[in-house]
Amino acid sequence: MLYILSGQDDFSLARALEGIKGEIGDAATLALSTTTLEGQQLSIEQLRTVCETVPFLTGKRLVIVNGLLERFEPQTRSRRQRRTPRAAEHQDEYKPFVDCIGKIPGSTILVLVDGRRTSANPLFKELARKATVKDFPLLREAELREWMQKRVTEEGGSISPRAVNLLARLVGSNLWIMASEINKLILFAPGRRIEEEDVKTLVGYTQQATVFAMVDAILESKAELAEQLLQNLLQRGVAPAYLLYMLSRQAQMIVRARELKSQGQPRMEIQNKLGLTSEFALRKTLEQASRYSLPRLKQVYHHLLETDLSIKTGRYDAELALSILVAELCQRGKTSTQERVT
Repeated sequence: MLYILSGQDDFSLARALEGIKGEIGDAATLALSTTTLEGQQLSIEQLRTVCETVPFLTGKRLVIVNGLLERFEPQTRSRRQRRTPRAAEHQDEYKPFVDCIGKIPGSTILVLVDGRRTSANPLFKELARKATVKDFPLLREAELREWMQKRVTEEGGSISPRAVNLLARLVGSNLWIMASEINKLILFAPGRRIEEEDVKTLVGYTQQATVFAMVDAILESKAELAEQLLQNLLQRGVAPAYLLYMLSRQAQMIVRARELKSQGQPRMEIQNKLGLTSEFALRKTLEQASRYSLPRLKQVYHHLLETDLSIKTGRYDAELALSILVAELCQRGKTSTQERVT
């Protein structure tokens, strides 16, 4: 039997894989007849040997291969590039795998697991007709909120629509992190419905702290730290568009706080005019307003607007655009500092 599991939603993919294991039999016994292989360097002989090995103490052998389909993903080429004889030969390397997989014994269950796979993949085209294919794209918008509601209910809790919307914006599509945050919220609000304020208290603080740290790193031209914090947020599933909005909003907040401080406005008045309910957010914004110059803040905000435009016009992928933004801002910050010193 052949399964093909693919997609960026590795949480749902992992659960599907566990479901396949559960259908085969006892987990402890199956573990003795389970082999996991890495597809990028896998040879035909290795695959054939493992698949033809007789199961130990069970009627089935489970073979999991990670990344074999991605190995044969078509590479994008410009129109001027021509396929060389070697490239053409490489395109046919998938064919022995088709033949080998077509001859695996009935006692072997083969599962191909890939994060990225397109319908143009030649190996997938050949195997799809013979396989159970399951795709797991990242959940977005309504699908993500529906999953969240279902997850909260399964864990014995309840959550308001406003709390769901805020949690989706803060956490994004990474269901591993989302499941963890939901569990924490249920423990935080035992016996009652999870509300928007609970999400702000428990989830928003951590994310907001990371955004403040990234703003500091960018303004101080700490490129390595800024990129690390950016990747941390992206890996947590935070949507690039939301992250760009948060950076732009914070830059605006800092400039506005500088203006209000220069007018001699008291702390409480500044908090009210900025619309900040969190004491932590107010303190960090005032600190940043005191530390960074207006020209540097304007430079950052201008580049944020340019990045937003480049994403909306399709010039750059959103995640790539953010990485470029961080690198350029940190480099420009260093250049500006050096010019002032000289």
